[in-house]
Amino acid sequence: MNWMTRPVPLTVLLGIALLAGCARVFPASNQGLRLSDPATLPQAGLAAGERLTVVATTSIVADVVGAVGGDWISLHSLVPTGVDPHAFEPTPQDLARAVAADVVFLNGFGLDSRLAEMLTAAGVEAPLVSLSEGVTALSLGEAEAPGSEAAAIDPHTWLDPNNVLVWVENARAGLSALVPAHAADFRDRAATYAVELQALDAQIRRDLEAIPVQDRRLVTDHDEFGYFARRYGFTVVGAVIPGFSTGAEPSPQELAALEQAIRELHIRAIFVSSVVTPDLAERVAEDTGIRLVTLTAHTLTGADGPAPDYLSLMRYNVAAIVEALSPAAAVDGGPS
Repeated sequence: MNWMTRPVPLTVLLGIALLAGCARVFPASNQGLRLSDPATLPQAGLAAGERLTVVATTSIVADVVGAVGGDWISLHSLVPTGVDPHAFEPTPQDLARAVAADVVFLNGFGLDSRLAEMLTAAGVEAPLVSLSEGVTALSLGEAEAPGSEAAAIDPHTWLDPNNVLVWVENARAGLSALVPAHAADFRDRAATYAVELQALDAQIRRDLEAIPVQDRRLVTDHDEFGYFARRYGFTVVGAVIPGFSTGAEPSPQELAALEQAIRELHIRAIFVSSVVTPDLAERVAEDTGIRLVTLTAHTLTGADGPAPDYLSLMRYNVAAIVEALSPAAAVDGGPS
């Protein structure tokens, strides 16, 4: 039985219609969400030959869960490819699909907390599983986020492949608990994908050797490359948009300070996400005379783009960073 044929109560549909127009709020963490431990999920009551109905919040989450679940799950991503997950608003059809799901996998760490709250309010009873649980989180300290009740957690965990190894284990544990009959299949697929992630990490390290340590500095559109920087020895000099959400607004003083840092440190490029409107970043790049380089950091691109899956996304981004920051880039006419 698929989501279109499962009954959805009228009260839920009415709630969905109202919730689809709610204002966006981006919580700092998963605090307050009804999250489930993947290893203790109750077995799904599937009919013979029926596949587990799985909803993922983002295309990247869906890709990783799909790598583990294979043909034994029916998988849907709420946030379409090419769409900023920070700003996504679900449609009534999205919420209805989630109501009929057996499990919902989240990125976690606040990236999709508002969406998860809307799912819960709409009557979604499926367990919510955060793939990032178990990742060592990065955060903005109280001094950097004055007035906040708690430090804001950086949700961009997938930009370090080693964190995605944690995702894979959470997906395997959850799917195995829901469908014990295929636990061995999920284990084998997870093991295969883990090997690919470890090979990706090694390849990234080799590729980044082209960038001298002193040149491993990043300026981005918003705070998104913290996990990447921690893993691969980069310094994040600053971001055009303060904070982890693309919805924040910088002050003139913040932009002026960033431009000063760019000049003083001889930064060569500003890296912007493909889902972010680059107006402010373009202004900073023009003021400082440096390049604007587009990365695919938040979403897959589909089969026709450079990042149809997570592994391709990381390879594409690393190649763009190397091309922009390696000594050859300066010799070929980039800022020194």
